Amino acid sequence: MATFQMTLDDNFKADVDKLFAKLGLDTEEAVKYFFRVSLERDALPFSVKKSEIPDELLETIRDVRERRNLYGPFDNAEEAVASMLRDDD
Repeated sequence: MATFQMTLDDNFKADVDKLFAKLGLDTEEAVKYFFRVSLERDALPFSVKKSEIPDELLETIRDVRERRNLYGPFDNAEEAVASMLRDDD
């Protein structure tokens, strides 16, 4: 028999334990169930969808790639943060 061990944040683990308890399982049973169903389906037992990237972030990515609307260079982190917090509008 193999042992499976993982490290979780205490608060996260407590939340997970509460959720599975509401479902009538303990966390170990839930993990075993996840593994079993994954093997049966030869895939994750749920769909994984790529989340939408906000338009503002896409615009920032385009700016960086095209080297537009960039400020700096800065001599230190404080100057960079001050530049980000400055309201130039």
